[in-house]
Amino acid sequence: MQYIELLYIVSTVLLIIGLRKLSSPSTARNGNVIAALGMGSAIFVAIFSPMANDQGNLLYIFGAIAIGSIIGLVYSKKVEMTGIPELVSVFNGFGGACAVSISILEAYKFDAASSYGLMATTYMALFIGGVAFTGSLIAYGKLAGKVKDWRSGISSYFNLAWLALCLGLIVFQVANPTAYAYLPLVILVVSLIYGLTFVWPIGGADMPVVISLLNALTGIAAALAGMVYGNMVMLLGGVLVGSSGAILTVLMCQAMNRSLINVVVGGFGASASAAATDQGDIKETTANDTAIMMRYAQNVMVIPGYGMAVAQAQKACKELDKSLTSRGVNVNYAIHPVAGRMPGHMNVLLAEADVPYNKLIDLDDANSMLTDTDVCLVVGANDVVNPSALDDPGSPIYGMPVLEILNSKNVVVLKRGMSKGYSGIENPLFFHDKTKMLFGDAKDTIETLNNEVKVMD
Repeated sequence: MQYIELLYIVSTVLLIIGLRKLSSPSTARNGNVIAALGMGSAIFVAIFSPMANDQGNLLYIFGAIAIGSIIGLVYSKKVEMTGIPELVSVFNGFGGACAVSISILEAYKFDAASSYGLMATTYMALFIGGVAFTGSLIAYGKLAGKVKDWRSGISSYFNLAWLALCLGLIVFQVANPTAYAYLPLVILVVSLIYGLTFVWPIGGADMPVVISLLNALTGIAAALAGMVYGNMVMLLGGVLVGSSGAILTVLMCQAMNRSLINVVVGGFGASASAAATDQGDIKETTANDTAIMMRYAQNVMVIPGYGMAVAQAQKACKELDKSLTSRGVNVNYAIHPVAGRMPGHMNVLLAEADVPYNKLIDLDDANSMLTDTDVCLVVGANDVVNPSALDDPGSPIYGMPVLEILNSKNVVVLKRGMSKGYSGIENPLFFHDKTKMLFGDAKDTIETLNNEVKVMD
């Protein structure tokens, strides 16, 4: 059996190396491959390890692996960059479903002689996996625009009561493992419902935090399932995913100047429309005027948002960057931690267009550079540049760190129209004296800007 433990250690080391390499865009691709090798080798070691009561179900196991691999390969090839957050939500949900399947099977093997620790671990894996499963499905529906926000005045109290009910059932079941045969299924149903009601009321701009939190829950559920089976790779893999997801969740909450409790029960965005008042007139500009402004600027800062992903404008933006840079203009990209629909969304989007990583500037550094910036080009971003976060105590995002682009000399906003952002909050930036609006599809507009810049030589 020693060779099995050795192979598990090798798989674990590969997982750790892969996750470490994912921390940098330059090594992320290799990190993904190494982590996949680690996970794949762990699966095959587990399958071929001698097991008590082995039922010889290799044909079913490999059949399921083949079907799942084909579905995953086809789906991942078809999904567009704008669909990556939805894909991540689905993956989180499947991870939770796996923990649920393992837990419910093990739960029906317990008897009066089973240890309290093992039973508690199994039922917590069942609970967290169930919450991650249905919560991720709702997150997918909201990101895809198929599920609307739902919130009432009692939703927070209902969720707290439902959570207490679920934990109470787990405690009762552990203390009385043979009292009611159907109780594990009741715990499962209550957990699934809690996952729905927990995510449903959470508003639009908090979705990146929710995605990160669900990812952490999936990792924790996998770690607990690893404890149930005594599988070191599953345990360590779950701990790594759960802890990294938890750290990222905390960092994103700090970036929004909000506590996790406030995100979960605050219903951000539900009252956002209250800020909609008469803001004044907008000033529209043309592609030619904007191109002249950028061509003769010294420093240009691009502010990407989800609208850039929707328009698939990242490669056009890279070409405009290339044209301006070749003419002596210094071009950078300001990346807000919660821009887009998931953590790191803008980094992935721009990496796809081969934008050099040293051009991606974090929030604090970008804000310090904006006073020397001649033109800020906002491409499909809304909430992360909303000045209400700085000067409107009545705004739902008041106190949230944003990109302070009004400190630059000129602001040009690319938008299709005057619709509000994903959070539904009105943005006074669009009506500010320093701001000019350039309407149209972002990709087409940026390509036009690039052509205008080229003919100025």
